[in-house]
Amino acid sequence: MREIPILKNKVFLYLTEFFAGTSVMAVELGASRLLAPYFSSSQIVWTIIIGTIMIAMALGNIYGGRSADKNPDPDRLYGRIMIAAVWIAAIPVAGKYIILAISALLIFTVSTGFLIWAAFAACMVIFVFPLFLLGTVTPSLAKYSVDSLEDSGRVVGTLGAFNTIGSIIGTFVPTFLSIPAVGTSVTFLIFAGILLALALLYFASGRRGAAKSIAASILFLLCCLLGRSDSFAFWEDGLTYEGESIYNYLQVKETERSVILSTNVLFGVQSMLMKEGGLTGMYYDYAMAAPLMTGREEPKDCKVLILGMGTGTYAHQCRNYYGGMEIEGVEIDEKITALAHEYFKLPEDVPVTTYDGRAYLNAVDGKYDVIMVDAYQDITIPFQMSSVEFFTSVREHLNEDGVMVVNMNMRGSREGNINQRLADTIAAVFGEVYTVDVAGSTNRELFASDNPEMSANLAHRQSALDDADLAAMMEKVADNLTPYEAGGYIMTDDKAPVELLGMQMIDELIRDEVAYYKRIYEERGVQGVIDAL
Repeated sequence: MREIPILKNKVFLYLTEFFAGTSVMAVELGASRLLAPYFSSSQIVWTIIIGTIMIAMALGNIYGGRSADKNPDPDRLYGRIMIAAVWIAAIPVAGKYIILAISALLIFTVSTGFLIWAAFAACMVIFVFPLFLLGTVTPSLAKYSVDSLEDSGRVVGTLGAFNTIGSIIGTFVPTFLSIPAVGTSVTFLIFAGILLALALLYFASGRRGAAKSIAASILFLLCCLLGRSDSFAFWEDGLTYEGESIYNYLQVKETERSVILSTNVLFGVQSMLMKEGGLTGMYYDYAMAAPLMTGREEPKDCKVLILGMGTGTYAHQCRNYYGGMEIEGVEIDEKITALAHEYFKLPEDVPVTTYDGRAYLNAVDGKYDVIMVDAYQDITIPFQMSSVEFFTSVREHLNEDGVMVVNMNMRGSREGNINQRLADTIAAVFGEVYTVDVAGSTNRELFASDNPEMSANLAHRQSALDDADLAAMMEKVADNLTPYEAGGYIMTDDKAPVELLGMQMIDELIRDEVAYYKRIYEERGVQGVIDAL
């Protein structure tokens, strides 16, 4: 093996190991944020990310060890680090386009598990190669670091420690510092720059590899110029706001009538503000029936808790139509709360606690007349807010004739679907459960209480409402309210497969949405789809 002066300094080798570990974890966390706006950040997507990265690292370990034994030239290792750095820097430039290209291809060829297969394919194409290259670092450095068998254990142990410490740093820095501060794209560029700096320092120390160093530096600079955009919905024009928080991708856009918040570029509206007041035409309108179902004679006297406050759509609607009722909200993402005040006119006298909804119930003793449960993680329900234990806690925080209203956003026909399991679980806790389907959407509103008069209260009070639009809406809810016949699908803290069930429902939704274009594709090919669009 050729003598390389910088390699005699084991600190440099340990730093290489440290930053390789840091970069692997940073790329893994960046991968989750790159995929989340398109495929969600569910446990299923995390499993795909972790699994593909472990495959890449394992193959890299095997190749790196064999390569180091066969040709122990450090130039090869640092050349691989340089390539990995440029590849990672290119992810902000090309990653979003690759994800959409893969999705467009698979949506016409995959019948089930679309999000799973699309996320897996995207991970394989975008992330496996650079992490395979970084997987070669540890066995290669062991070859260069061990001077004799007498100190091999100590040296290899120290390398492993530096890699582990780097991985720890690479876990916390993107999550709590770089992604919230500068976004996913710049986070990729930061860690790519660190890897490139290591490789450039190595080649500069031996005065070799000038051409490859210059080429890599130019490519990296181009990626910095082209990849700094934090826009995931790059096809959208005129977004009011687009950014990221610790928990979510966030998008605010305006129409002539409304301001809309979405946490996914493809699916769903999380919150809405009607600029000139009025009903939203969405599930929030149906949920307005809950205050009329309680034991309170006047809905304005209700005390309301909203778990999953979002930007406060339900709070706005209740205040607009029922007067100054006492409302408080719980929202885990404080950046959403900030957007609520900036873009959605959330009243300052509506307190919002930054907390997990279930943890909040465990921490307070208050009682409420209405508890609205509308908590979603991307496009799936948090499992801890779907169990019999959670709904028991909700019931304990309701007044004697209080009402819980739950937004269920994926109505389906399959036996044992997520909405059926949620409703069965709730029916195991509450004595009275009613559902109503939201027209023109896949949402279903569920109302639950131990008050047997809840439906009669709605029927009696909806006719006395002063606002004609709200009265018509409540009449529609009352006419379509259906007593729920409970089954045996009970979800518990130990077993609540909401993410897998959610993925199944999304598959159904996607199949329904693309059926028309799929027929065109089968008959006329890609050009036919383009013409139809």
